[in-house]
Amino acid sequence: MQFSNEIINWYRVNQRDLPWRNTKNPYKIWLSEIILQQTRVNQGLGYYYQFIEQFNDVHELAQASEQDILNLWQGLGYYSRARNLHKTAKYIDKELKGVFPSDYKGLLTLMGVGEYTAAAIASFCYNEVVPVVDGNVFRVLSRVFGIYEPIDTGKGKKLFIELSQKLIDKNNPAEYNQAVMEFGALQCKPKNPDCSVCIFKQECVARKNSQIDKLPFKKGKTKVRNRYFDYLHIKFGKSTYIKKREEKDIWQNMYEFPLIESLSHDNLPDFTKKIGQNLNLVLEKEIKHILSHQR
Repeated sequence: MQFSNEIINWYRVNQRDLPWRNTKNPYKIWLSEIILQQTRVNQGLGYYYQFIEQFNDVHELAQASEQDILNLWQGLGYYSRARNLHKTAKYIDKELKGVFPSDYKGLLTLMGVGEYTAAAIASFCYNEVVPVVDGNVFRVLSRVFGIYEPIDTGKGKKLFIELSQKLIDKNNPAEYNQAVMEFGALQCKPKNPDCSVCIFKQECVARKNSQIDKLPFKKGKTKVRNRYFDYLHIKFGKSTYIKKREEKDIWQNMYEFPLIESLSHDNLPDFTKKIGQNLNLVLEKEIKHILSHQR
């Protein structure tokens, strides 16, 4: 099986027309990669356009206030990404004179840039032969080659990196990396992929063994803890009270209504003890908001 050739040929026919694929500008590719961490392309695309329109280069982004960046980021979640984006822009603008590191190791020194993001920028911008290994890549390789090693262990991650290093097209690493990620996003989907039209349907070990839904394999699941927030919507004349989250916690530096956090769901009696007896309290709406580690 000529894996790299086959997947690149598939990519040339099926790739989506995305703006960060039409440039070698490290600022634009870095920005797109940070936005797309934990975010689907169709959700992140609009945010990418907004950021490029408002901050055309790393200097303009560095000069912005954190609040301006958080306002643009609103709705994407994982707000530490936005703060790291801003800190890194300042560092590149001031310490590196506006010039991005030009290799994988240098890119890894940037705040908010991990192995996957560094590999993406290094290969897309500078054609460095370093493979990207993300969720899409784990899924494609584990299914096609029948790899049952857990992807959330050091041993498993090392195995996938070594395989990716063998498979990557040494003459065309940028297109190969784009291809294997796109294949995972469009064809080898997490749930119910159409294996009948897959270019690897004859070779795919997971398909032969009817274990498409079992791979990639994870050893442990993220433990999610419950937190109970009651927000007070307080109006005074034409004003509504809000406050800034100052503590080191989720949604840091974002604004919210005054909050009482409790240990249980049924906590309305506690309100009268904390805010007084002379208020009429109405439970308007109950919302469940699920984060990666908290509900």
